[in-house]
Amino acid sequence: MPTGAPAAALKTGEPREKGYGSPLIPRDECDKLEQKMRHALAGFVDEPREAVAEADQVLEELATRFTEAITRRRRTVRGAWQAGDGGAPATGDTEQLRLALRDYRELCDRLLHV
Repeated sequence: MPTGAPAAALKTGEPREKGYGSPLIPRDECDKLEQKMRHALAGFVDEPREAVAEADQVLEELATRFTEAITRRRRTVRGAWQAGDGGAPATGDTEQLRLALRDYRELCDRLLHV
């Protein structure tokens, strides 16, 4: 099992969750956002204010996509070590907690080095 897999998948033998080790935002969405930004840049000479407003919208959409992706990943990792009631560890399994901590570290490292 690859080291980037969430702890829950490692414990259950399930395939690693789509997204771990892959881009936070799917390539097709990135391409669309890049196209929108290029459109804003190209329109600056003729309509500077509209171009800047368009670029602002692209950044807002990008920030939203990142926030959604991070929230999904955090939920997955959290589910690997928390019980459904009270937030206490699901088991006393230190290995499970170690894997969850590793997953948190990997996600934080990725975000800190974007």
